Amino acid sequence: MLEGLYSGAREDAEKREALEPLDTLRVRAEKAPGPRSLAGLVPRDTVHIIAEIKRKSPSKGALSEIPDPVDLALAYERGGASVISVLTEGRRFGGSLEDLHAVSQAVSIPALRKDFISSEYQIVEARACGADLVLLIMAGLSDDEVGHLLGVTRSWGMEALVETHSEEEVTRAVAVGALLIGVNARDLSTFELDTTLFGRLQEAIPSGVLKIAESAVVNSQDVTRYREQGAHAVLVGEALVTGVDPENQVKEFVAA
Repeated sequence: MLEGLYSGAREDAEKREALEPLDTLRVRAEKAPGPRSLAGLVPRDTVHIIAEIKRKSPSKGALSEIPDPVDLALAYERGGASVISVLTEGRRFGGSLEDLHAVSQAVSIPALRKDFISSEYQIVEARACGADLVLLIMAGLSDDEVGHLLGVTRSWGMEALVETHSEEEVTRAVAVGALLIGVNARDLSTFELDTTLFGRLQEAIPSGVLKIAESAVVNSQDVTRYREQGAHAVLVGEALVTGVDPENQVKEFVAA
């Protein structure tokens, strides 16, 4: 499944690059508003919420139509979200770069491009669309690839959320210099959930690195559990896009 997601993302990026070469894209990225500061993500007494815009998932199918991602993003921001995560993978998640561009222009908090990124082109695309963060997944990349892509990301003034699913991947993420490490309870090879994973792996993440819990959030009790286990931030998607009042739901999660 993960190999297929990366293969599709690479193919789609190559098609876009055929229409807009990297050198031309760089010019557009240089003209984009500068990256927003991530100072607001420093650890605090309450948990940070990374609120996600996601229409579909391979494990659950259709989640929400989200006809206007900007409206949803603004509701998240009013609720107190610290970051807006935007799925840009179109084949299985129903996202787009247009969503990212529109959201990044509308909100004042950082925007994360969440996709299956494996090339410099995709990172420059993210910057051209106003992203401040990109996702790099240890399970789909070698250490050298992550190190290279992390360097490219930082050369554009952005930062990377480096996602892990095992102790070995956490160790690798630390070794390449990740400053934001996510532990995803959903194994992207099998799409099975392990709600105990973050609690077991977070101790391997050193101080000074932001610890982010991903997936397996249904309600505020789940956020509280992650916070008690040491999470500085919790990434929430499905529970928000399927809810009836995302603004107040984010407020509840932040208060948790």
